[in-house]
Amino acid sequence: VQLQAYGGGLVQPGGSLRLSCAASGFTLDSYTIGWFRQAPGKEREGEEREGVSCISSATGSTYYTDSVKGRFTISRDNAQNTVYLQMNNLKPEDTAVYYCAAGVGFLCRATVARAQGITWSYDHWGQGTLVTVSS
Repeated sequence: VQLQAYGGGLVQPGGSLRLSCAASGFTLDSYTIGWFRQAPGKEREGEEREGVSCISSATGSTYYTDSVKGRFTISRDNAQNTVYLQMNNLKPEDTAVYYCAAGVGFLCRATVARAQGITWSYDHWGQGTLVTVSS
């Protein structure tokens, strides 16, 4: 069982990137998938990863934290067993390592609300991909 997140890179402010979260060993559509991020250095400070977006396994509903609404879009391709995060109009404050995670249950509202401890509700994590927004 493995999740692989990729697609990060260096982009100028206002630019776009598409992150991918590919699964092997299980089917993603059975899980709720969350995208999280953590700014450089924040892990050392003990700060929890920030929930950015989420797609529900039960309903297919999508959720976003306020700071990315209207700019990011999460989607699922069941045939490819992959979840995507399309990020447009990127800002320097979006710079972070982005992680995808898979969990069971109704996790999305708590994910984008940054509920304390929500990361512990996810069973599988990708390795993270770095997004740097800079001119």
